[in-house]
Amino acid sequence: MSDDSPQPRTRPATRSDVARAAGVSTAVVSYVVNNGPRPVAEATRARVLDAMKELEYTPNAVARALRLRRAQAVGLVVPDVSNTYFGALARELSNRAFEAGFALLLGDSDNDIERERAQVDSLISHQIDGLIIVSLDAGSDGEVGGTPTVYLDQRDQPSQRTVVVDNLRGARIGVEHLVGHGRRRIALLGGMEGSPGADARFRGWQAALEDAGLPHGDGLVCRSEFNRHGGYEAAVALLSRSERPDAVFVSSDVQALGLLAAARRLGVSVPDELAVVSFDGTDDARYSDPPLTAVEQPIAEIAATALRAILAPAEPPLHETVQARLVVRRSCGCVEPA
Repeated sequence: MSDDSPQPRTRPATRSDVARAAGVSTAVVSYVVNNGPRPVAEATRARVLDAMKELEYTPNAVARALRLRRAQAVGLVVPDVSNTYFGALARELSNRAFEAGFALLLGDSDNDIERERAQVDSLISHQIDGLIIVSLDAGSDGEVGGTPTVYLDQRDQPSQRTVVVDNLRGARIGVEHLVGHGRRRIALLGGMEGSPGADARFRGWQAALEDAGLPHGDGLVCRSEFNRHGGYEAAVALLSRSERPDAVFVSSDVQALGLLAAARRLGVSVPDELAVVSFDGTDDARYSDPPLTAVEQPIAEIAATALRAILAPAEPPLHETVQARLVVRRSCGCVEPA
């Protein structure tokens, strides 16, 4: 007795299989899969989609990308994905890219310029549709092979497209808030010279103190890497000086977490003895103890502007600046809003 029951498929379905099942040409299947370039009647499209579902047909994304020279993906390279700000930025970009029909491929340079170049090269080799970079070097000019690219940091080369938060103005706002609290010896716990945003935030701190007629010399500056450990070590050194500051403007939330830990160890009360304002405004600021008053970067706006810059590069200006805002919490001495 013969067995006429369907046999299990021994190979993945092909476009020819779908075309045969739907009674159309392989070209029509291609038009449905790629949504063009030629229109397909709705009834025909429905037959093709039904056949694809029945046969469990999945388009070969790699082959399709090679053919169209499009990967339906954008790349992001950041210095340190463990930094809460970069993690939040990656999440926002991933969500917005997904809504636009793109995947996000992430590269972490681990604060190493050579690794940054390698990550960029790797992403470019995947035929990505666009690239977003937070670079460790303002003068970097790696080969991007014509891939639309935007940098989220200040550049030495004016021809490179940028989307940058106004770090200088943001830092000024934070320091002016501390001045408004009557603090007169306001230190800076800053990022390392040349690191993304660090120099502009230093200049903003300096300018605000100059305008207020307050000291702003090297004795009030301590620098570290943008991480918790760096912030802790720098804060111990800063708070152990003979003339201890009565306030600190910190260049990132992650450094500020280290500073709060150092203040607890040294018995320095925040905000009574030491008022603190940080830069970034991430979840680290919201859930620290005490919650950090912070200059908040508009991550959603940065992500939307950066994606528009690479996916529609003919439309936006070459250089775009977004503004940060001060979010008041308890670390500066304010009563936190309900």
